[in-house]
Amino acid sequence: MAIEIESAWRIRDVEIPTRLALAPMAGVTDTVFRRFIRKLGGCGLIMTEFTSADGVLRKKDQKAKRYLHFYEDEHPISAQLFGSDPQVMADAARIVEDLGFDLVDLNLGCPAKKVVKCNGGSGLLRDLPIIQKIFESVRGAVRIPFTVKFRAGWDDNNIICVELARMAEDCGLCAVALHARTREMGYSGNARWEWIAAVKDAVKIPVIGNGDIQTPQDAARIVAETGCDAVMIGRAAATNPWIFSQMAEYRAMGSYRQPTDADRHSLLSGYYKEIKSSDQPDAIGKMKQFACWFTHGVGNGNELRRTVHAARTPSEVLDAVERFFEGQPVARTVSHPSVSHEEPVDDATEHAPLEAAN
Repeated sequence: MAIEIESAWRIRDVEIPTRLALAPMAGVTDTVFRRFIRKLGGCGLIMTEFTSADGVLRKKDQKAKRYLHFYEDEHPISAQLFGSDPQVMADAARIVEDLGFDLVDLNLGCPAKKVVKCNGGSGLLRDLPIIQKIFESVRGAVRIPFTVKFRAGWDDNNIICVELARMAEDCGLCAVALHARTREMGYSGNARWEWIAAVKDAVKIPVIGNGDIQTPQDAARIVAETGCDAVMIGRAAATNPWIFSQMAEYRAMGSYRQPTDADRHSLLSGYYKEIKSSDQPDAIGKMKQFACWFTHGVGNGNELRRTVHAARTPSEVLDAVERFFEGQPVARTVSHPSVSHEEPVDDATEHAPLEAAN
């Protein structure tokens, strides 16, 4: 029997209000974005940007500190770490636990060359023995639930998702999330949901399905086809942050409300004000980045994007947004935008673009 995505569930002793999770995305899922997702409703579990375990241990690593900053209203929240040294991973996980996170997650999915060449992310999929050592070290280091997000394998000739999920269960991990692509696929091609179904059949711990979930209909279909316990959304949430609440509406009524231009104005303006007040070092770049996503579906959105990209300061960006929406004739309901496989770019040295995205 298929699960109801709006129902509460648990990862060990952590209660999660819905079976929908926000994927960790580099350059996207900072505390400002996560809190906006929380306010819009429907999302059960949120995750940080994936963060270098080495960076967490470096006392002067300001980026790692910023990535792991969160507020009380973000619970339940999981911190995702990447790295290849079992002891370093264990020490970083202890710090995450001490910071008050509800869960800690291991990244075995990032396909970016700069991460893979350091044997991090999906690069570790070629070395199951070291993965087992990391599993055992981290599990022995923390009391909070420990989970893993991974890809199906390095390439089509090396599909190890079932073996890896069983290893995770044997090592005491509390849940697994599978992005149903290989490292070789990157973000191209179609996600192979049958791999999620195979993992679900192989283990008793919760299985979270991820990949090509762009609409509420997709969420209902992946649950029906794979039997997964929860659904994780990445890139679709960047262009349509209302997707989580839409999924609950779709489940309840068979239809869902589309955001109006007024909704998008309120979201974009509010988001930019939060970015400006947070004094982020890359505030102007982040504002321009999000203009490309949040304006999907806005009438004459190309004009708004051009104006925002021409701005030189956060204040100029805010002024451009207000002027644009003041000139809109009416607040229209718009159709759900299509989502391409193009990844927003993040310049953080420890990160790769939109890891764990759908």
